[in-house]
Parts: sequence; C-alpha cells; structure tokens
Amino acid sequence: MYPALSTEDAFARYEAIRARLPGFKRQDISNSACSKTLTPCPQQSVKAPDLGALADQFDVFVFDAFGVLNIGETPIAGARARIDALRAMGKRLFVLTNAASYTMDQTVKKFQTLGFDFTSEELVSSRTVCEQYLSAFDQVDHWGVIGPEDYHPGQLDVANSQLDVNGADYDQVDGFLFLSSSGWSRMKQTMLLHSLAANPRPVVVANPDLVAPREDGLSLEPGFFAHHLQDALPNLSIHFHGKPYDSVYQHIHGRLSDEKGLDPHRIAMLGDTLHTDILGAQACGWTGILVSDHGLFKGHDLEAYIASSGIVPDYIIPSI
Repeated sequence: MYPALSTEDAFARYEAIRARLPGFKRQDISNSACSKTLTPCPQQSVKAPDLGALADQFDVFVFDAFGVLNIGETPIAGARARIDALRAMGKRLFVLTNAASYTMDQTVKKFQTLGFDFTSEELVSSRTVCEQYLSAFDQVDHWGVIGPEDYHPGQLDVANSQLDVNGADYDQVDGFLFLSSSGWSRMKQTMLLHSLAANPRPVVVANPDLVAPREDGLSLEPGFFAHHLQDALPNLSIHFHGKPYDSVYQHIHGRLSDEKGLDPHRIAMLGDTLHTDILGAQACGWTGILVSDHGLFKGHDLEAYIASSGIVPDYIIPSI
C-alpha cells in the first residue's frame, strides 16, 4: 500500500506537478496578474465570515463537495441551510464533483443521503463529462477500467472490462479509464506501469484529484496515480477531466447557455483546494472562494500555502 499523505505532502506534490495543470504557471506570476492571458488575480484575498456575506455579488454558485458540503460520508453542519437560503434568493446552484466512482444515479442518491436536494441537472460529475469524450478515441476498441468494487461494464456505452490483478488483462486492452482508486494497490499500479511502458496507450482520468478529505484523513485519488505514471513515462498520453481541467467548466457554461450576458466573474466556485478549485475557477474567469475550515487546509497556516504557491483566492471563508 501507499503511505497516506499529510496536507504538507499533498501540497508539495501539487506544486511538483504544477506545470501539468491549466491556468497560469509559476513563472508567469507577477504582482498584478496571474498571466497576460488571464484576468488579473487578486494580490490579497478578501476574508468574509461566511457565504451569506457574499451572496449578493454572484448569480451562480458552484460547489465542490468534499471539504465544502461534506467530509467523506458526513455532511458539514449548516451546508444544507445555506443551500436553501441561496435557493430562496433565486440563485443558480451546481455541484461540481471529481468523485468519479459514482454513476449519475448514484451521485443523486449520495447527496440525498447526505441531506441535500440537488437535482441531476444541478450535479456535474467529472465522470459524466469524461464519458462524453470517450468516443473520440477512435483507436480504442476496448477500454480497461479502473473502477470501484461495484463497477460493472454495463455502466458505460463503450466496450470495456474492469481491471483487477491479472496482468495479462492489462496488455489486452486498447486504453485505460481511471474512475476510482478504491482498492487500487502498488501491485496493480506496477502492472499498469509495466504494460504501458511496453505498449503505450491512452490513459483517461476522470478524477484529477491527488487527495480527498475524509473522516480519517486524506485518501489517495486517481490523479495521484496518474501523475506517478506520467513521472515514469513522460511521453505517455494522459487526458484529465475534472477540476482544474477545462472540460467540466465548459460543461457548466453549456448548462448556463440560457443566461444571456452572464459575467463569468459572477460565477463563484466554492472549494477547499488551491490547485484544483481555485486555480481551475480563476483560469476560466470565475471567482474563486476558498473554504478553509473543513478540507485540505483545516488547522494549517493557509496564508503560507497561498504565498508559496502564488494561487490567491478571491475570497476566503471558514465555512459556507
């Protein structure tokens, strides 16, 4: 098994792969702008007591799930009340989740179990977006899927089978789809690496996260293993869908097509990470609001991480 990562470890790993992330690169940072091609990022974050203090400034709210609405299988206190209050104000709401282990039906049920009332139209899963791009891989006739224990091939509209511990299976497929790290092991990662080294094929990752906050610490997510592959095989073709990569944001823009003339800055992204939630939001012109008290940076010196990375949230709130 791989050792668990601390917040310091996870942050250092995100910085190590920084050049592979969208948005501005470290060398582009100046005192006035993240990049010549992007809207200037703030020199300093504005702190607010909660989302209620900022609600009038935005028309659309996009929520990360882990660290914002829930920790693992536990809802965060007050989150449902805030969602209800925003609905009463007539705000458009979305949840943008990188939790690719779930089908859309399972995602709806998950949030219902947590006590939320989001509809399928309000839930945007990186897995759902990722599936829309699979047909573009003409060279892949059969996908090898790295999925959760309850995965079955009928969940996808493309020919596929789930990979397990038989190394020969890795060599028989034409491409790999990484949905979940549940049950993934060092042995399986090694078999995948050896198979790709001998015969490079596309790898599609539906969850770019390195870690996710859970009740007992940080879990390792598919992005962690995908970047391990990229380190070992720099020329490997890896395609990411999910925060901070563009396809999920464009998907939400598509759902907002009826909002004529909507200023992207009036779309607020609520998240607990700098390198996924804030970087991704600001890269597409949204406003990035970091939630500090429940997710990756809970109990840590947030300002030190902001200064070290140069990723400056527009706003910081302790909880929504």
